Amino acid sequence: MSRLTDGLRPGMRVFVPTLSTESSVFVDELRADPERASGVTFMGVQFPGIDRVDYLKLHPEARQQAFFMTPGVRAGLAQGRAELLSLDYVGIARHLAEGPPPDLAVAHLTTPDAEGWCSPGLASDFMPLAWRRAKRRVAHLNPRMPRTQGTFRVHVSELDAHVEADAPLNPFVEAPAGEVERRIGQHVAQLVRDGDTLQFGIGSVPLALAGELGGHRRLRFHGGLVASGLRTLWESGALDRDAPVTTGVVLGDVGFHNFIAQLPTLHMADVTHTHDPARVAAIPRFVAINAAAEVDLFGQINGERVGGTIQAGAGGLPAFAQGALSSPGGRLLVCLGATARKGSVSRIVPVIGEQGLCTLPRYLADAVVTEHGVAEFRHLSLDARAEALIGIAAPEHRAALQDAWRTLRQSV
Repeated sequence: MSRLTDGLRPGMRVFVPTLSTESSVFVDELRADPERASGVTFMGVQFPGIDRVDYLKLHPEARQQAFFMTPGVRAGLAQGRAELLSLDYVGIARHLAEGPPPDLAVAHLTTPDAEGWCSPGLASDFMPLAWRRAKRRVAHLNPRMPRTQGTFRVHVSELDAHVEADAPLNPFVEAPAGEVERRIGQHVAQLVRDGDTLQFGIGSVPLALAGELGGHRRLRFHGGLVASGLRTLWESGALDRDAPVTTGVVLGDVGFHNFIAQLPTLHMADVTHTHDPARVAAIPRFVAINAAAEVDLFGQINGERVGGTIQAGAGGLPAFAQGALSSPGGRLLVCLGATARKGSVSRIVPVIGEQGLCTLPRYLADAVVTEHGVAEFRHLSLDARAEALIGIAAPEHRAALQDAWRTLRQSV
């Protein structure tokens, strides 16, 4: 086989590389010969705002199995060509282990070293799980892919086919932090203790938080992905130089990729390691820092649906929440701006209704942070919890929330 797509046939289920390891070579082959995509179901954990390939646009008979909502998946659902599985990261891992195996797994790897081993480079989250069970395995071997160390590697002899090609990697640039994000970061930094193990994702809040943690020391990291905030922590001296930085995905530009390639403590692992609640619980003082779309006065967290439209998926939030709350001294910090739509909509809401989804139930609530402060309510009563949340809502929305709570309280 001279191309990665030569083995594609109608009816096949194909697991594709995503995030930083999207392969332009694989996609360009499909665009040059779109009939290869006819009748093929493409699988992969594509993340909205990061992954760029819309597999359903390659051919009118292409299909997709997805785990996060994207614009392409939304259109595919309307056309009956896509299916969206309602699973968090632990559930996706179980699905890949127990569901029908892929007919083909396509990986994007480094070129082989002197002994023939290829590194997964910037992403080792789900590909190892699909790779083990795939009936056939092919790879794009890219000299630009940084070589990283971890639990997964591929010997060139395992490959049914490969194409070696120099190609740009999928870049990721985070939006700069604004005043709201900086204030949230300041509040969170006051809750983080020297020696804590942190988990945080991407976006302007983690970026702002990293800048606020420069005076901390001996911090550690265990999470699903790393981005430029990690470099800020490293260069400020906040990270423990001897502790492993454990992650499944690296997101960033070429400069960050080069930094990661030289980071001696980086350890890449799949989601059965990074997102295992029991493994997380065994890490003392594990602090999970995550975002949400809205929080209601009972402490329920909606991290997926806004205005009746699904925007993302549960992701790693449930696993990290359970693990952090079982960790000795662990914390779960949920961060969000107090308002949306230029202040007209409060993101602290009376109760998650038919326009939202409950990603985390109220019994997993610990602390919520907005630019107006911190509501710590792990040990608070029903009424005290609502009062604390109203106290960190935008001032212009507090009276309406208090009125709504009085009405809700009558029917509790």
